[in-house]
Amino acid sequence: MPVDLKSPTILVIDDDKEVRYSLERVLTARGYRVLAAGGGVEGIAMAGDHSPEVIFLDIRMAGMDGLETLQRIRQADGRAMVVLMTAYGTTQTAIEAMKYGAFDYIMKPFDIEKIVSLAESARNARRDLRKAGAYRSVINSEDYQEGMVGRSEAMQTVFKVIGQAAASDANVLITGESGTGKELVARCLHQHSLRARQPFVAVNCAAIPENLIESELFGHERGSFTGATGQRIGRFEQCDGGTIFLDEIGDMALPTQTKILRVLQEGEIQRVGGVDTIKIDVRVVAATNRDLEEMVRRQTFREDLYYRLNVVRLRLPPLRERMDDLPVLVDFILQKLEKTRRIRANKVSPEAMDLLLGHRWPGNIRELENLLYRSAVLAQGDAILIRDLPAELRGGEPAPVSPAASVEPGREAAPSTPEASRSAAPVTREALFDAVYANLRGDCDSDLMGEVEREFIVRSLRETHGSQVKASALLGMTRSTLRKRLDQLAIDPKNPSV
Repeated sequence: MPVDLKSPTILVIDDDKEVRYSLERVLTARGYRVLAAGGGVEGIAMAGDHSPEVIFLDIRMAGMDGLETLQRIRQADGRAMVVLMTAYGTTQTAIEAMKYGAFDYIMKPFDIEKIVSLAESARNARRDLRKAGAYRSVINSEDYQEGMVGRSEAMQTVFKVIGQAAASDANVLITGESGTGKELVARCLHQHSLRARQPFVAVNCAAIPENLIESELFGHERGSFTGATGQRIGRFEQCDGGTIFLDEIGDMALPTQTKILRVLQEGEIQRVGGVDTIKIDVRVVAATNRDLEEMVRRQTFREDLYYRLNVVRLRLPPLRERMDDLPVLVDFILQKLEKTRRIRANKVSPEAMDLLLGHRWPGNIRELENLLYRSAVLAQGDAILIRDLPAELRGGEPAPVSPAASVEPGREAAPSTPEASRSAAPVTREALFDAVYANLRGDCDSDLMGEVEREFIVRSLRETHGSQVKASALLGMTRSTLRKRLDQLAIDPKNPSV
């Protein structure tokens, strides 16, 4: 059948004429315009001339092999969607294919439906990359050298308190959930204070064993305990004149709390095993994700120490309370990763951003940094797409394609079980759509598309338990588009069946 030149173009590069013919026949029947090349050199030239949306490329070819061809294609077009084909599924093949930027790879003999599914997935990925290509950075990372990023009202309040507290020597207590960036705030306080030229020392109180924390904080004299083979200067002495950051202060044992209180009251320390007191001048910034007021009530945290630390209180909001900052944070983190790590992606597609905005982020910014780094490493292009995000964020892995027996190129898939063979031939997509159309057409006098769209939206909301973010991803539309459709079709997302 003739193919419209405006149809999406697929390039097949394989030195096996039968494979080229088979894929051309299958994909042309699905509405694609298919070009074929018998080798790597010819394929590279055709890719440059026609910019195909998807390229199916054999690995083992005479002359230039598939991996070298892949590298040259990707060098010319970093967004090329290349699916490698191989009859030799070795570990090295898989690793090398993905290392050089293949979208995916498929084993010979082919499952026809898998070929079609891969073509559609690759087309969607290329479309999303084109959308992300228009993205422009919303920030200049140089403006946020301290790592404190945020334009939300909640973060502007944090910045104001930092500015007010930085000019004084008052102790500061930073509270907030784990992963919100409490150490960044402490460093920012120090850098903007009169002590900025003096040391900043950070101590994680929860990471030091109880029997060692006094030595860590105050130092020890030689012979003061088994293993003390020499004098040791503690953290307080190390940052004399500067700032000490006591992270996870709520995990500190009561005996150590008593000694910290003495430092705050008297401005002096005593090394473990020592008899002399040492005067020090240190500003204390403490942080915790625990409820110190409740700990004071239960007498697991000293009340007098709490009031000494809580001169200036600074609460860091969790990420879910400052979601307006998420695009800025994503931009900043990816710019930082681009400079410090070897990553492919430096931006996020609009659809992927919708999913990020719909997540609750229990791990806060630490979770966001980890997720972006992982996704950027796995991305095949210069943008993170939905497929690059973790499965749990996407609502689980997509359902697998219905099993079909692998077949030689040029042959239709046979039924996979004796029962299927006796009952009927596999239902094609065309036959399925014919049946759906005929049934809906009989019950719908007009607005057939609206009827279909409504049914698919309702079913997707049921499947995702009312999650608009997951439903929009399943339907292949943005969350804002889904919201418009819900309004237009009068669908209640909390009760979609009504």
